[in-house]
Formats: sequence, structure tokens, C-alpha cells
Amino acid sequence: MEKLFYFADLFGVAVFAITGALMAGRKSMDLFGVLVMAIVTALGGGTLRDLILDNHPVSWIRDDTYILIASLTALGTVAWVRMTRPIHEKGLLIADAFGLAVFTVYGTELALQHGTPISTAVIMGVMTGVVGGVIRDVLCNEIPLIFQKEIYATACIAGALTFIGLRTLGTPHWLDTAAAMFVVLAARLAAIHWHLGLPRFHLLDRH
Repeated sequence: MEKLFYFADLFGVAVFAITGALMAGRKSMDLFGVLVMAIVTALGGGTLRDLILDNHPVSWIRDDTYILIASLTALGTVAWVRMTRPIHEKGLLIADAFGLAVFTVYGTELALQHGTPISTAVIMGVMTGVVGGVIRDVLCNEIPLIFQKEIYATACIAGALTFIGLRTLGTPHWLDTAAAMFVVLAARLAAIHWHLGLPRFHLLDRH
């Protein structure tokens, strides 16, 4: 299970690196900018999580495979887009949803292993999944996706709570992981397909 989780984690890094590289392309950044955006997007959430949990050294310092995967994926994305047609947006959203599910469960479990309270474990799960994208959007002068109407961080919260709840019941670890990832995936894919979102807040001008 640990080995499978590691490869799934690397897949999540690759997917998020693609989204970072594509955002850099939309902003007409140079190749260095593409690499920076890809790495920040792929590793930002896990880095902040490890720093807060005092989990040293952070993942990409312990294992340079993370940086390598993010960099190669970014370069591959540039080559693919230049030589062929752009990456299919819906396919990328589906892959992103899987990466989000992996990162959420991984972050939640790591926090639980550090003996954090339930609320902190949920926050760490959400943080692992979304912070990289938030940093990417802020650097690109965009409103982060989690602050818009799409169900994104909410899906992470639901998945983290599912994982914690099943862990408390003592069910098999593989079942906890699969169920939590399914919840995140189902919530994200439903939001993508049916354009679901949370109510938006509009400040009315009384003058």
C-alpha cells in the first residue's frame, strides 16, 4: 500500500505540474517561468504541510524524484503543446481531480500520524491538495479556484472527514483510502459535469 501511495503521489505531482505549466503558457512566461510555476503548483501544498507539521526534511528534499517529475512533466507539456494540439481541458480536470484526491488523503494521514487533532488533520489534507494551486493563481494574478464558485476545497474536506471517520471505526486501511479518494473524486467530477458550486456572496450597494 505504501509503495502504491508513493506512485500515486508522484502521479499527483505530475498532474499538478501540468496545470502549472499550462497556466504559465497562458501568461506567456519563458521556460524558466514554466518550470517555476509547475514546481510551485505540484509541491507547494506538501511543502507547507511538512513545515507546519515539522516533518523535516520536506518531501522533495528527501527525495529528488519529486522535483525531477515536476520538471520533466513541465518540459513535456511545453513540447506536447508546441508539437500537437493543446491538452484536452476536460481530461486535465479529471486527472486533476484524481491528484487532488491522492494529495488530500496523503496529507490527512500524515497529519494523523503526527498525532494532530481531527480539525488539524482535515486542514492539512485540504492544504496539501489546494495550496499549490492557490500559490500558482496568486503568482499569475488570478483569483484562486477555491475562492470561486466551484466545489474544490469542499471536496477535500469531505474526503478528509471520510478518511478520519473510517480510521476511527478501524476498517482496513485500503478501504479507508479508497473510500476517501472516491468521495473527493465523486464531488469534483459531479461539480465539473453539472457545474455545481457553493452559493456566492454579493455585497449589495445600498447607495
